[in-house]
Amino acid sequence: MARYTGPVCRLCRREGQQLFLKGEKCLTDKCPVKRRPYPPGNQGQRRGRKISDYGEQLREKQRTRRIYGVLERQFFKEFELAERQAGPTGENLLRVLEQRLDNVVFRLGFASSRAQARQLVTHGHFTLNGRKTDVPSALVKPGDVIAVKEQSRESEYFKVVAEGLGRHQPPEWLSLDAANLSGRVIRLPSREEIDSQVNESLVVEYYSRV
Repeated sequence: MARYTGPVCRLCRREGQQLFLKGEKCLTDKCPVKRRPYPPGNQGQRRGRKISDYGEQLREKQRTRRIYGVLERQFFKEFELAERQAGPTGENLLRVLEQRLDNVVFRLGFASSRAQARQLVTHGHFTLNGRKTDVPSALVKPGDVIAVKEQSRESEYFKVVAEGLGRHQPPEWLSLDAANLSGRVIRLPSREEIDSQVNESLVVEYYSRV
């Protein structure tokens, strides 16, 4: 399966904002975006360059894609799914991205970043409605239960995670059972409950002209 293998902090610098791709490191002074708040490369510190409308739409699409850690082909498939649903396409797209299993694992507090959550899912540490799944892009629905697999609960990683889950507050559309290392999807999130700082209308505009 294709995936980005370069330095993720470079992606944050390219977008000019923290995308929180490195978990707790993003909250410290070691964050490269805080130390070098300009794009990477020899031309990164140039100023005064005007960005076209298309350029703004492209950057917003790239920013959204990178926040959720989705490659271009998968992102476009999820856009097409959102387009077929009733309601504003942009909001539908963010809702579909939030429904991804790797995102839900991250939102429940089982991982410090979506990249880490994706790795944990791929390695088969979670069950969905009692069945093992290793597909990060699987879409959850209301009533679904996500849990750490029984064999994985004895690992040192999940013992440490269990100690901190009691202090974790998941979004209101999810419920967390910290004692049993599981969570449930109560309902799908509203736009107000999705804290991703993106302008989804620019993403829709980008795909409307390509």
